[in-house]
Amino acid sequence: MAITAQEVNKLRQMTGAGMMDCKKALTEAGGDFEKAVDILRKKGQKVSASRADRETKEGIVVTRVNEKNTEGVILSLTCETDFVAMNEEFGAFANEILNLATTHGAETIEEIQSLSFDENVNVADKVVEMTGKIGEKIEISQFYKLKGETVVGYIHSNGKLGVLVALKNGAGTEVIEAGKDLAMQVAAMNPVAVDKDGVDASVVEKEIEVGKEQARAEGKPEEMLEKIAQGKLNRFYKDNTLLSQIFVKDTSKSVAQYLDSIAKGLTVVDFKRVAIG
Repeated sequence: MAITAQEVNKLRQMTGAGMMDCKKALTEAGGDFEKAVDILRKKGQKVSASRADRETKEGIVVTRVNEKNTEGVILSLTCETDFVAMNEEFGAFANEILNLATTHGAETIEEIQSLSFDENVNVADKVVEMTGKIGEKIEISQFYKLKGETVVGYIHSNGKLGVLVALKNGAGTEVIEAGKDLAMQVAAMNPVAVDKDGVDASVVEKEIEVGKEQARAEGKPEEMLEKIAQGKLNRFYKDNTLLSQIFVKDTSKSVAQYLDSIAKGLTVVDFKRVAIG
């Protein structure tokens, strides 16, 4: 049967698929729109499966913080090439997914994937559809939620790096501005934890062993190795834990000292840094 341009355009508006793909699907479905949608979805599934082993090293990071600045979410949607990542439609898709996650209070990627994207498909199926449409592997790679007295989000200008910071013992405009400074600090300095208590035990053990080996290679006595390694560990904490780091916007202060100058007792509860590539 002959498929009209109006029918092709209607299916294109419904699915976002390309014109030729829509025409082929409608022809194969004998003009049945529901069957045509299924055909397009199956095409997406085939494309997704065929690209399953591809790496998604490009993409976009998006964040959202509620009006009270007490809860924030951060999500990365990844793809294979920067060409796709820079596409407006791809960015809009990432924000649509984040909107759904925020609206429905999702806590995990699995929960996001199960949400209804529209009346026809859930998020997981929509990702498959987009894979078929774009021709690249697409996946929701990371998703985090933070809650606190004050939560602030930050996206670096290239859209490939985002940060959420949760603070306590302070609220208001000045604290939000301080949170933005901290988020930029996290983006630039990539700390491993808020403070030394948050550093994984395996990392501590590794740093102590490295410190001992370095001291041993320098010819230090065996009885001094533990003390020297502890000193090196303290230096690691200073360089790699957020509150102990030198504040990049005022190198005369640590981050902890900077926060205390904004509001007595103001500190960081947690942070999430999501980077692509």
